[in-house]
Amino acid sequence: MSAASNIHLRTDSARGFHANPAFEDTEPSTTAPSPMGSNIFIVKSDDENQPRHEQVKTKNNIGRTVLRGVRSMWATRQTEKDLSDNKDLYVKTTLRELVVYLVFITILCIITFGMTSAKMYYFTTVLTNLFITTKVDGVGDQPAFQDIGNFQDFFDVMGGPIVKGLYNEKWYNDDNITNTQYGYVLYENKLLGRPRLRQLRVTNHSCKVHKKFIAVVPDCYAAYSRRKEDKSSYGPDNDIIAKTAWQYQSSAALKGSSVSGQISSYSGGGYVQNLGENYAESKEILDDLQQNLWLDRGTRAVFLDFTVYNANINLFCQIRMIVEFPATGGAIPSQAFNTVKLIRYVSSKDYFVLACEVLFVLFTLYYTIEEVIEISQIRIQYFKTIWNILDVVIILISYICVLFNCYRQIKVGQILDALLQNQDSFADFEFLTYWQVQFNNIIAFAVFLAWIKIFKYVSFNKTMTQLTATLSRSAKDILGFAVMFFIVFLAYAQFGYLLFGTMLPDYRTFAISIFSLFRIVLGDFDFNAMLGAHRILGPVFFLTYVFFVFFVLLNMFLAIINDTYSEVKADISTQKSEIELGDYFKKSYEKVLDKMNIKRDRIIDIQSALKNADMNKDGVIEFSEWRRDLKARGYTDAEIENVFSKYDTDGDRQLKDSEQQQLEADLLAEESNLNKEIKGLRVSQATGYHDDNDKSVGNRISYEEFAVLLRRVDRMEYSIGSIVSKIDGVLTKLETSEKDKMKRREAMTKILDSISNDNRISNDKKHERLEKMLRDELEAWDRSERQVQTSSNVLQQSGTPGTPRAGDAAPPRRLSPLDLERPRPISGLNVN
Repeated sequence: MSAASNIHLRTDSARGFHANPAFEDTEPSTTAPSPMGSNIFIVKSDDENQPRHEQVKTKNNIGRTVLRGVRSMWATRQTEKDLSDNKDLYVKTTLRELVVYLVFITILCIITFGMTSAKMYYFTTVLTNLFITTKVDGVGDQPAFQDIGNFQDFFDVMGGPIVKGLYNEKWYNDDNITNTQYGYVLYENKLLGRPRLRQLRVTNHSCKVHKKFIAVVPDCYAAYSRRKEDKSSYGPDNDIIAKTAWQYQSSAALKGSSVSGQISSYSGGGYVQNLGENYAESKEILDDLQQNLWLDRGTRAVFLDFTVYNANINLFCQIRMIVEFPATGGAIPSQAFNTVKLIRYVSSKDYFVLACEVLFVLFTLYYTIEEVIEISQIRIQYFKTIWNILDVVIILISYICVLFNCYRQIKVGQILDALLQNQDSFADFEFLTYWQVQFNNIIAFAVFLAWIKIFKYVSFNKTMTQLTATLSRSAKDILGFAVMFFIVFLAYAQFGYLLFGTMLPDYRTFAISIFSLFRIVLGDFDFNAMLGAHRILGPVFFLTYVFFVFFVLLNMFLAIINDTYSEVKADISTQKSEIELGDYFKKSYEKVLDKMNIKRDRIIDIQSALKNADMNKDGVIEFSEWRRDLKARGYTDAEIENVFSKYDTDGDRQLKDSEQQQLEADLLAEESNLNKEIKGLRVSQATGYHDDNDKSVGNRISYEEFAVLLRRVDRMEYSIGSIVSKIDGVLTKLETSEKDKMKRREAMTKILDSISNDNRISNDKKHERLEKMLRDELEAWDRSERQVQTSSNVLQQSGTPGTPRAGDAAPPRRLSPLDLERPRPISGLNVN
């Protein structure tokens, strides 16, 4: 098929024309749908008059459409098999997945930000300043909780700033607080239940004393371990103030859990004593404990636990203050302030978050179905892609979060109900707070993975793949380099731990030594401390570590990344993106604009038919005249009938003046609306893009002028084809002539070499033989030239290649230069 005919067909299809040049007088089918693309040209059929099988077919089509719509909700790039052949469908599927996922991650962010806020930080800060940094009243440098170093400091701090902070009994002007205002920390935070002191002890003789010191050191209290924990009662027998402080209670009885401190991990049991209802009662309990030596050499840890609730911001803060008494003597204080939002739904914002949580559950079910469909289709191949594994992890975390959210809501209600019934008991929010903190950590991890997953949907662009391609290509080199790096790094970590572990806090354990060396890489180090620890080995350790690790190994690591990135960037620069979103949106814009232009062209055709269809000039357009004019413009019978029947109101198969005026008015209104839509579409298009179709109606050509142009294009194509064929023939002859020259030169060279190397004959015979061989060779070439000339004449008589003949639909096939070549004999080569 010629290029001109292709252009002709494409243009006709773009304008909506159909190959129907004959004007048949068949009856039009009024039930066929109108593809005219405008409300003016559609006539709806009566469902009651429609045949029953057509109604059933319509219902089946609707059912299939609904099923396709439901199936398309879970259509992904992995479930659709024909996406590789259909780029537009690939782009649409990718964009749909991306948009849906962005909605999901937006909802997830709303939920997570609804759980936390800056108020939590300020709430924790004010409580920390009150209980941790407030010092004991008195002359000189008095200790705060963070400064506790012995038993006496412990009781001074507990009986001073801690108890005063827990029980506010006066305003700042020394006025007494009323009963309704009592029990608030910092006047705003309600103290729930009673604070609780809990002690853990170890037994005497829990460690072994060297035989040389047995007589000098009769007692031995080991470091804490559960195996050496003391569970026996001690102290006064009848203490009426601190009644429960001297008897051990198990972890099950206290419903406690293990706690990690600075030195060790501790069990949930111990010796427990709740503080009083007010300041005086609590101070009396602490004084009694101090007087009766509640703390002694067997004490290894003391915990103060309590919970406050701020109704202004609907936040709980579960506070645990720990003082550890190691076997070395002294005391090590630490604290944990866990601010959480346990009562979730109070304000209107909370109920908005609840709505987002419901949507989150629906999205979780949606993605569960999607992953199940993908697994059922691609089976084991599903788990070979890292993005699919990431999807499964996110879904599992989502289900865990949903289940915990329901559990927390039930458990908080139970704890509050029990606390309100007995307000003198300890408010045990420890377990729930602990798991709330773990829940926050898990959902933070889920949000992190959810954001990383966005790379799955934007990886179709070559720019977006640079990071993943660089990491994947350099993975083997980095893995091999990491072995060498960590051998040197861990050697230095152990070196530093053994050198400075007894003197510097940055090297007190092997794990902390590793983190300290990482800090040196980032420029955070204390050289003076290492110099003070050892004046020779300190500088040697630091300088050698900086040289080998920082200057050598770290730069080798960066070199691997840089080289791989350069390779990836060079490869990507020569590749084309899998999807160009700019081109896709531009194509979409052009398609919409083409549809509008086609619609406008049809309006113009109908307007022309109104003016030209009345052949007899009687002012009335009959259906035969209407049909003849529109058939010449390429419209189908259904389209012609639909337009005519809609405006033939009286059914006489004629369009009178009033009917023509109504049709003309509707056409003008439709054309005006189309022009506005096209103008608005072009205004919204990016600056610099110009549409060649943006022409006024006056610049349009008629159908007859277009047909003339097509004929001219056909003639130009035939002429150009003939010229190209002749040029190919000339080039073929030149190539053949060049080959002949080369063959003659080779033949002459071989003849001369054979004669000159033959020493058995005289020179005269050589000349005679040379003359004879040259004559034979020339005669052979003359015969070859005559054969080529004869074949060329035969081809010219049959028709010159590329010359169009009457009735030809397309130019005939040009003969290849290979068709003209024939084997040519070269005589006289085998001289010997």
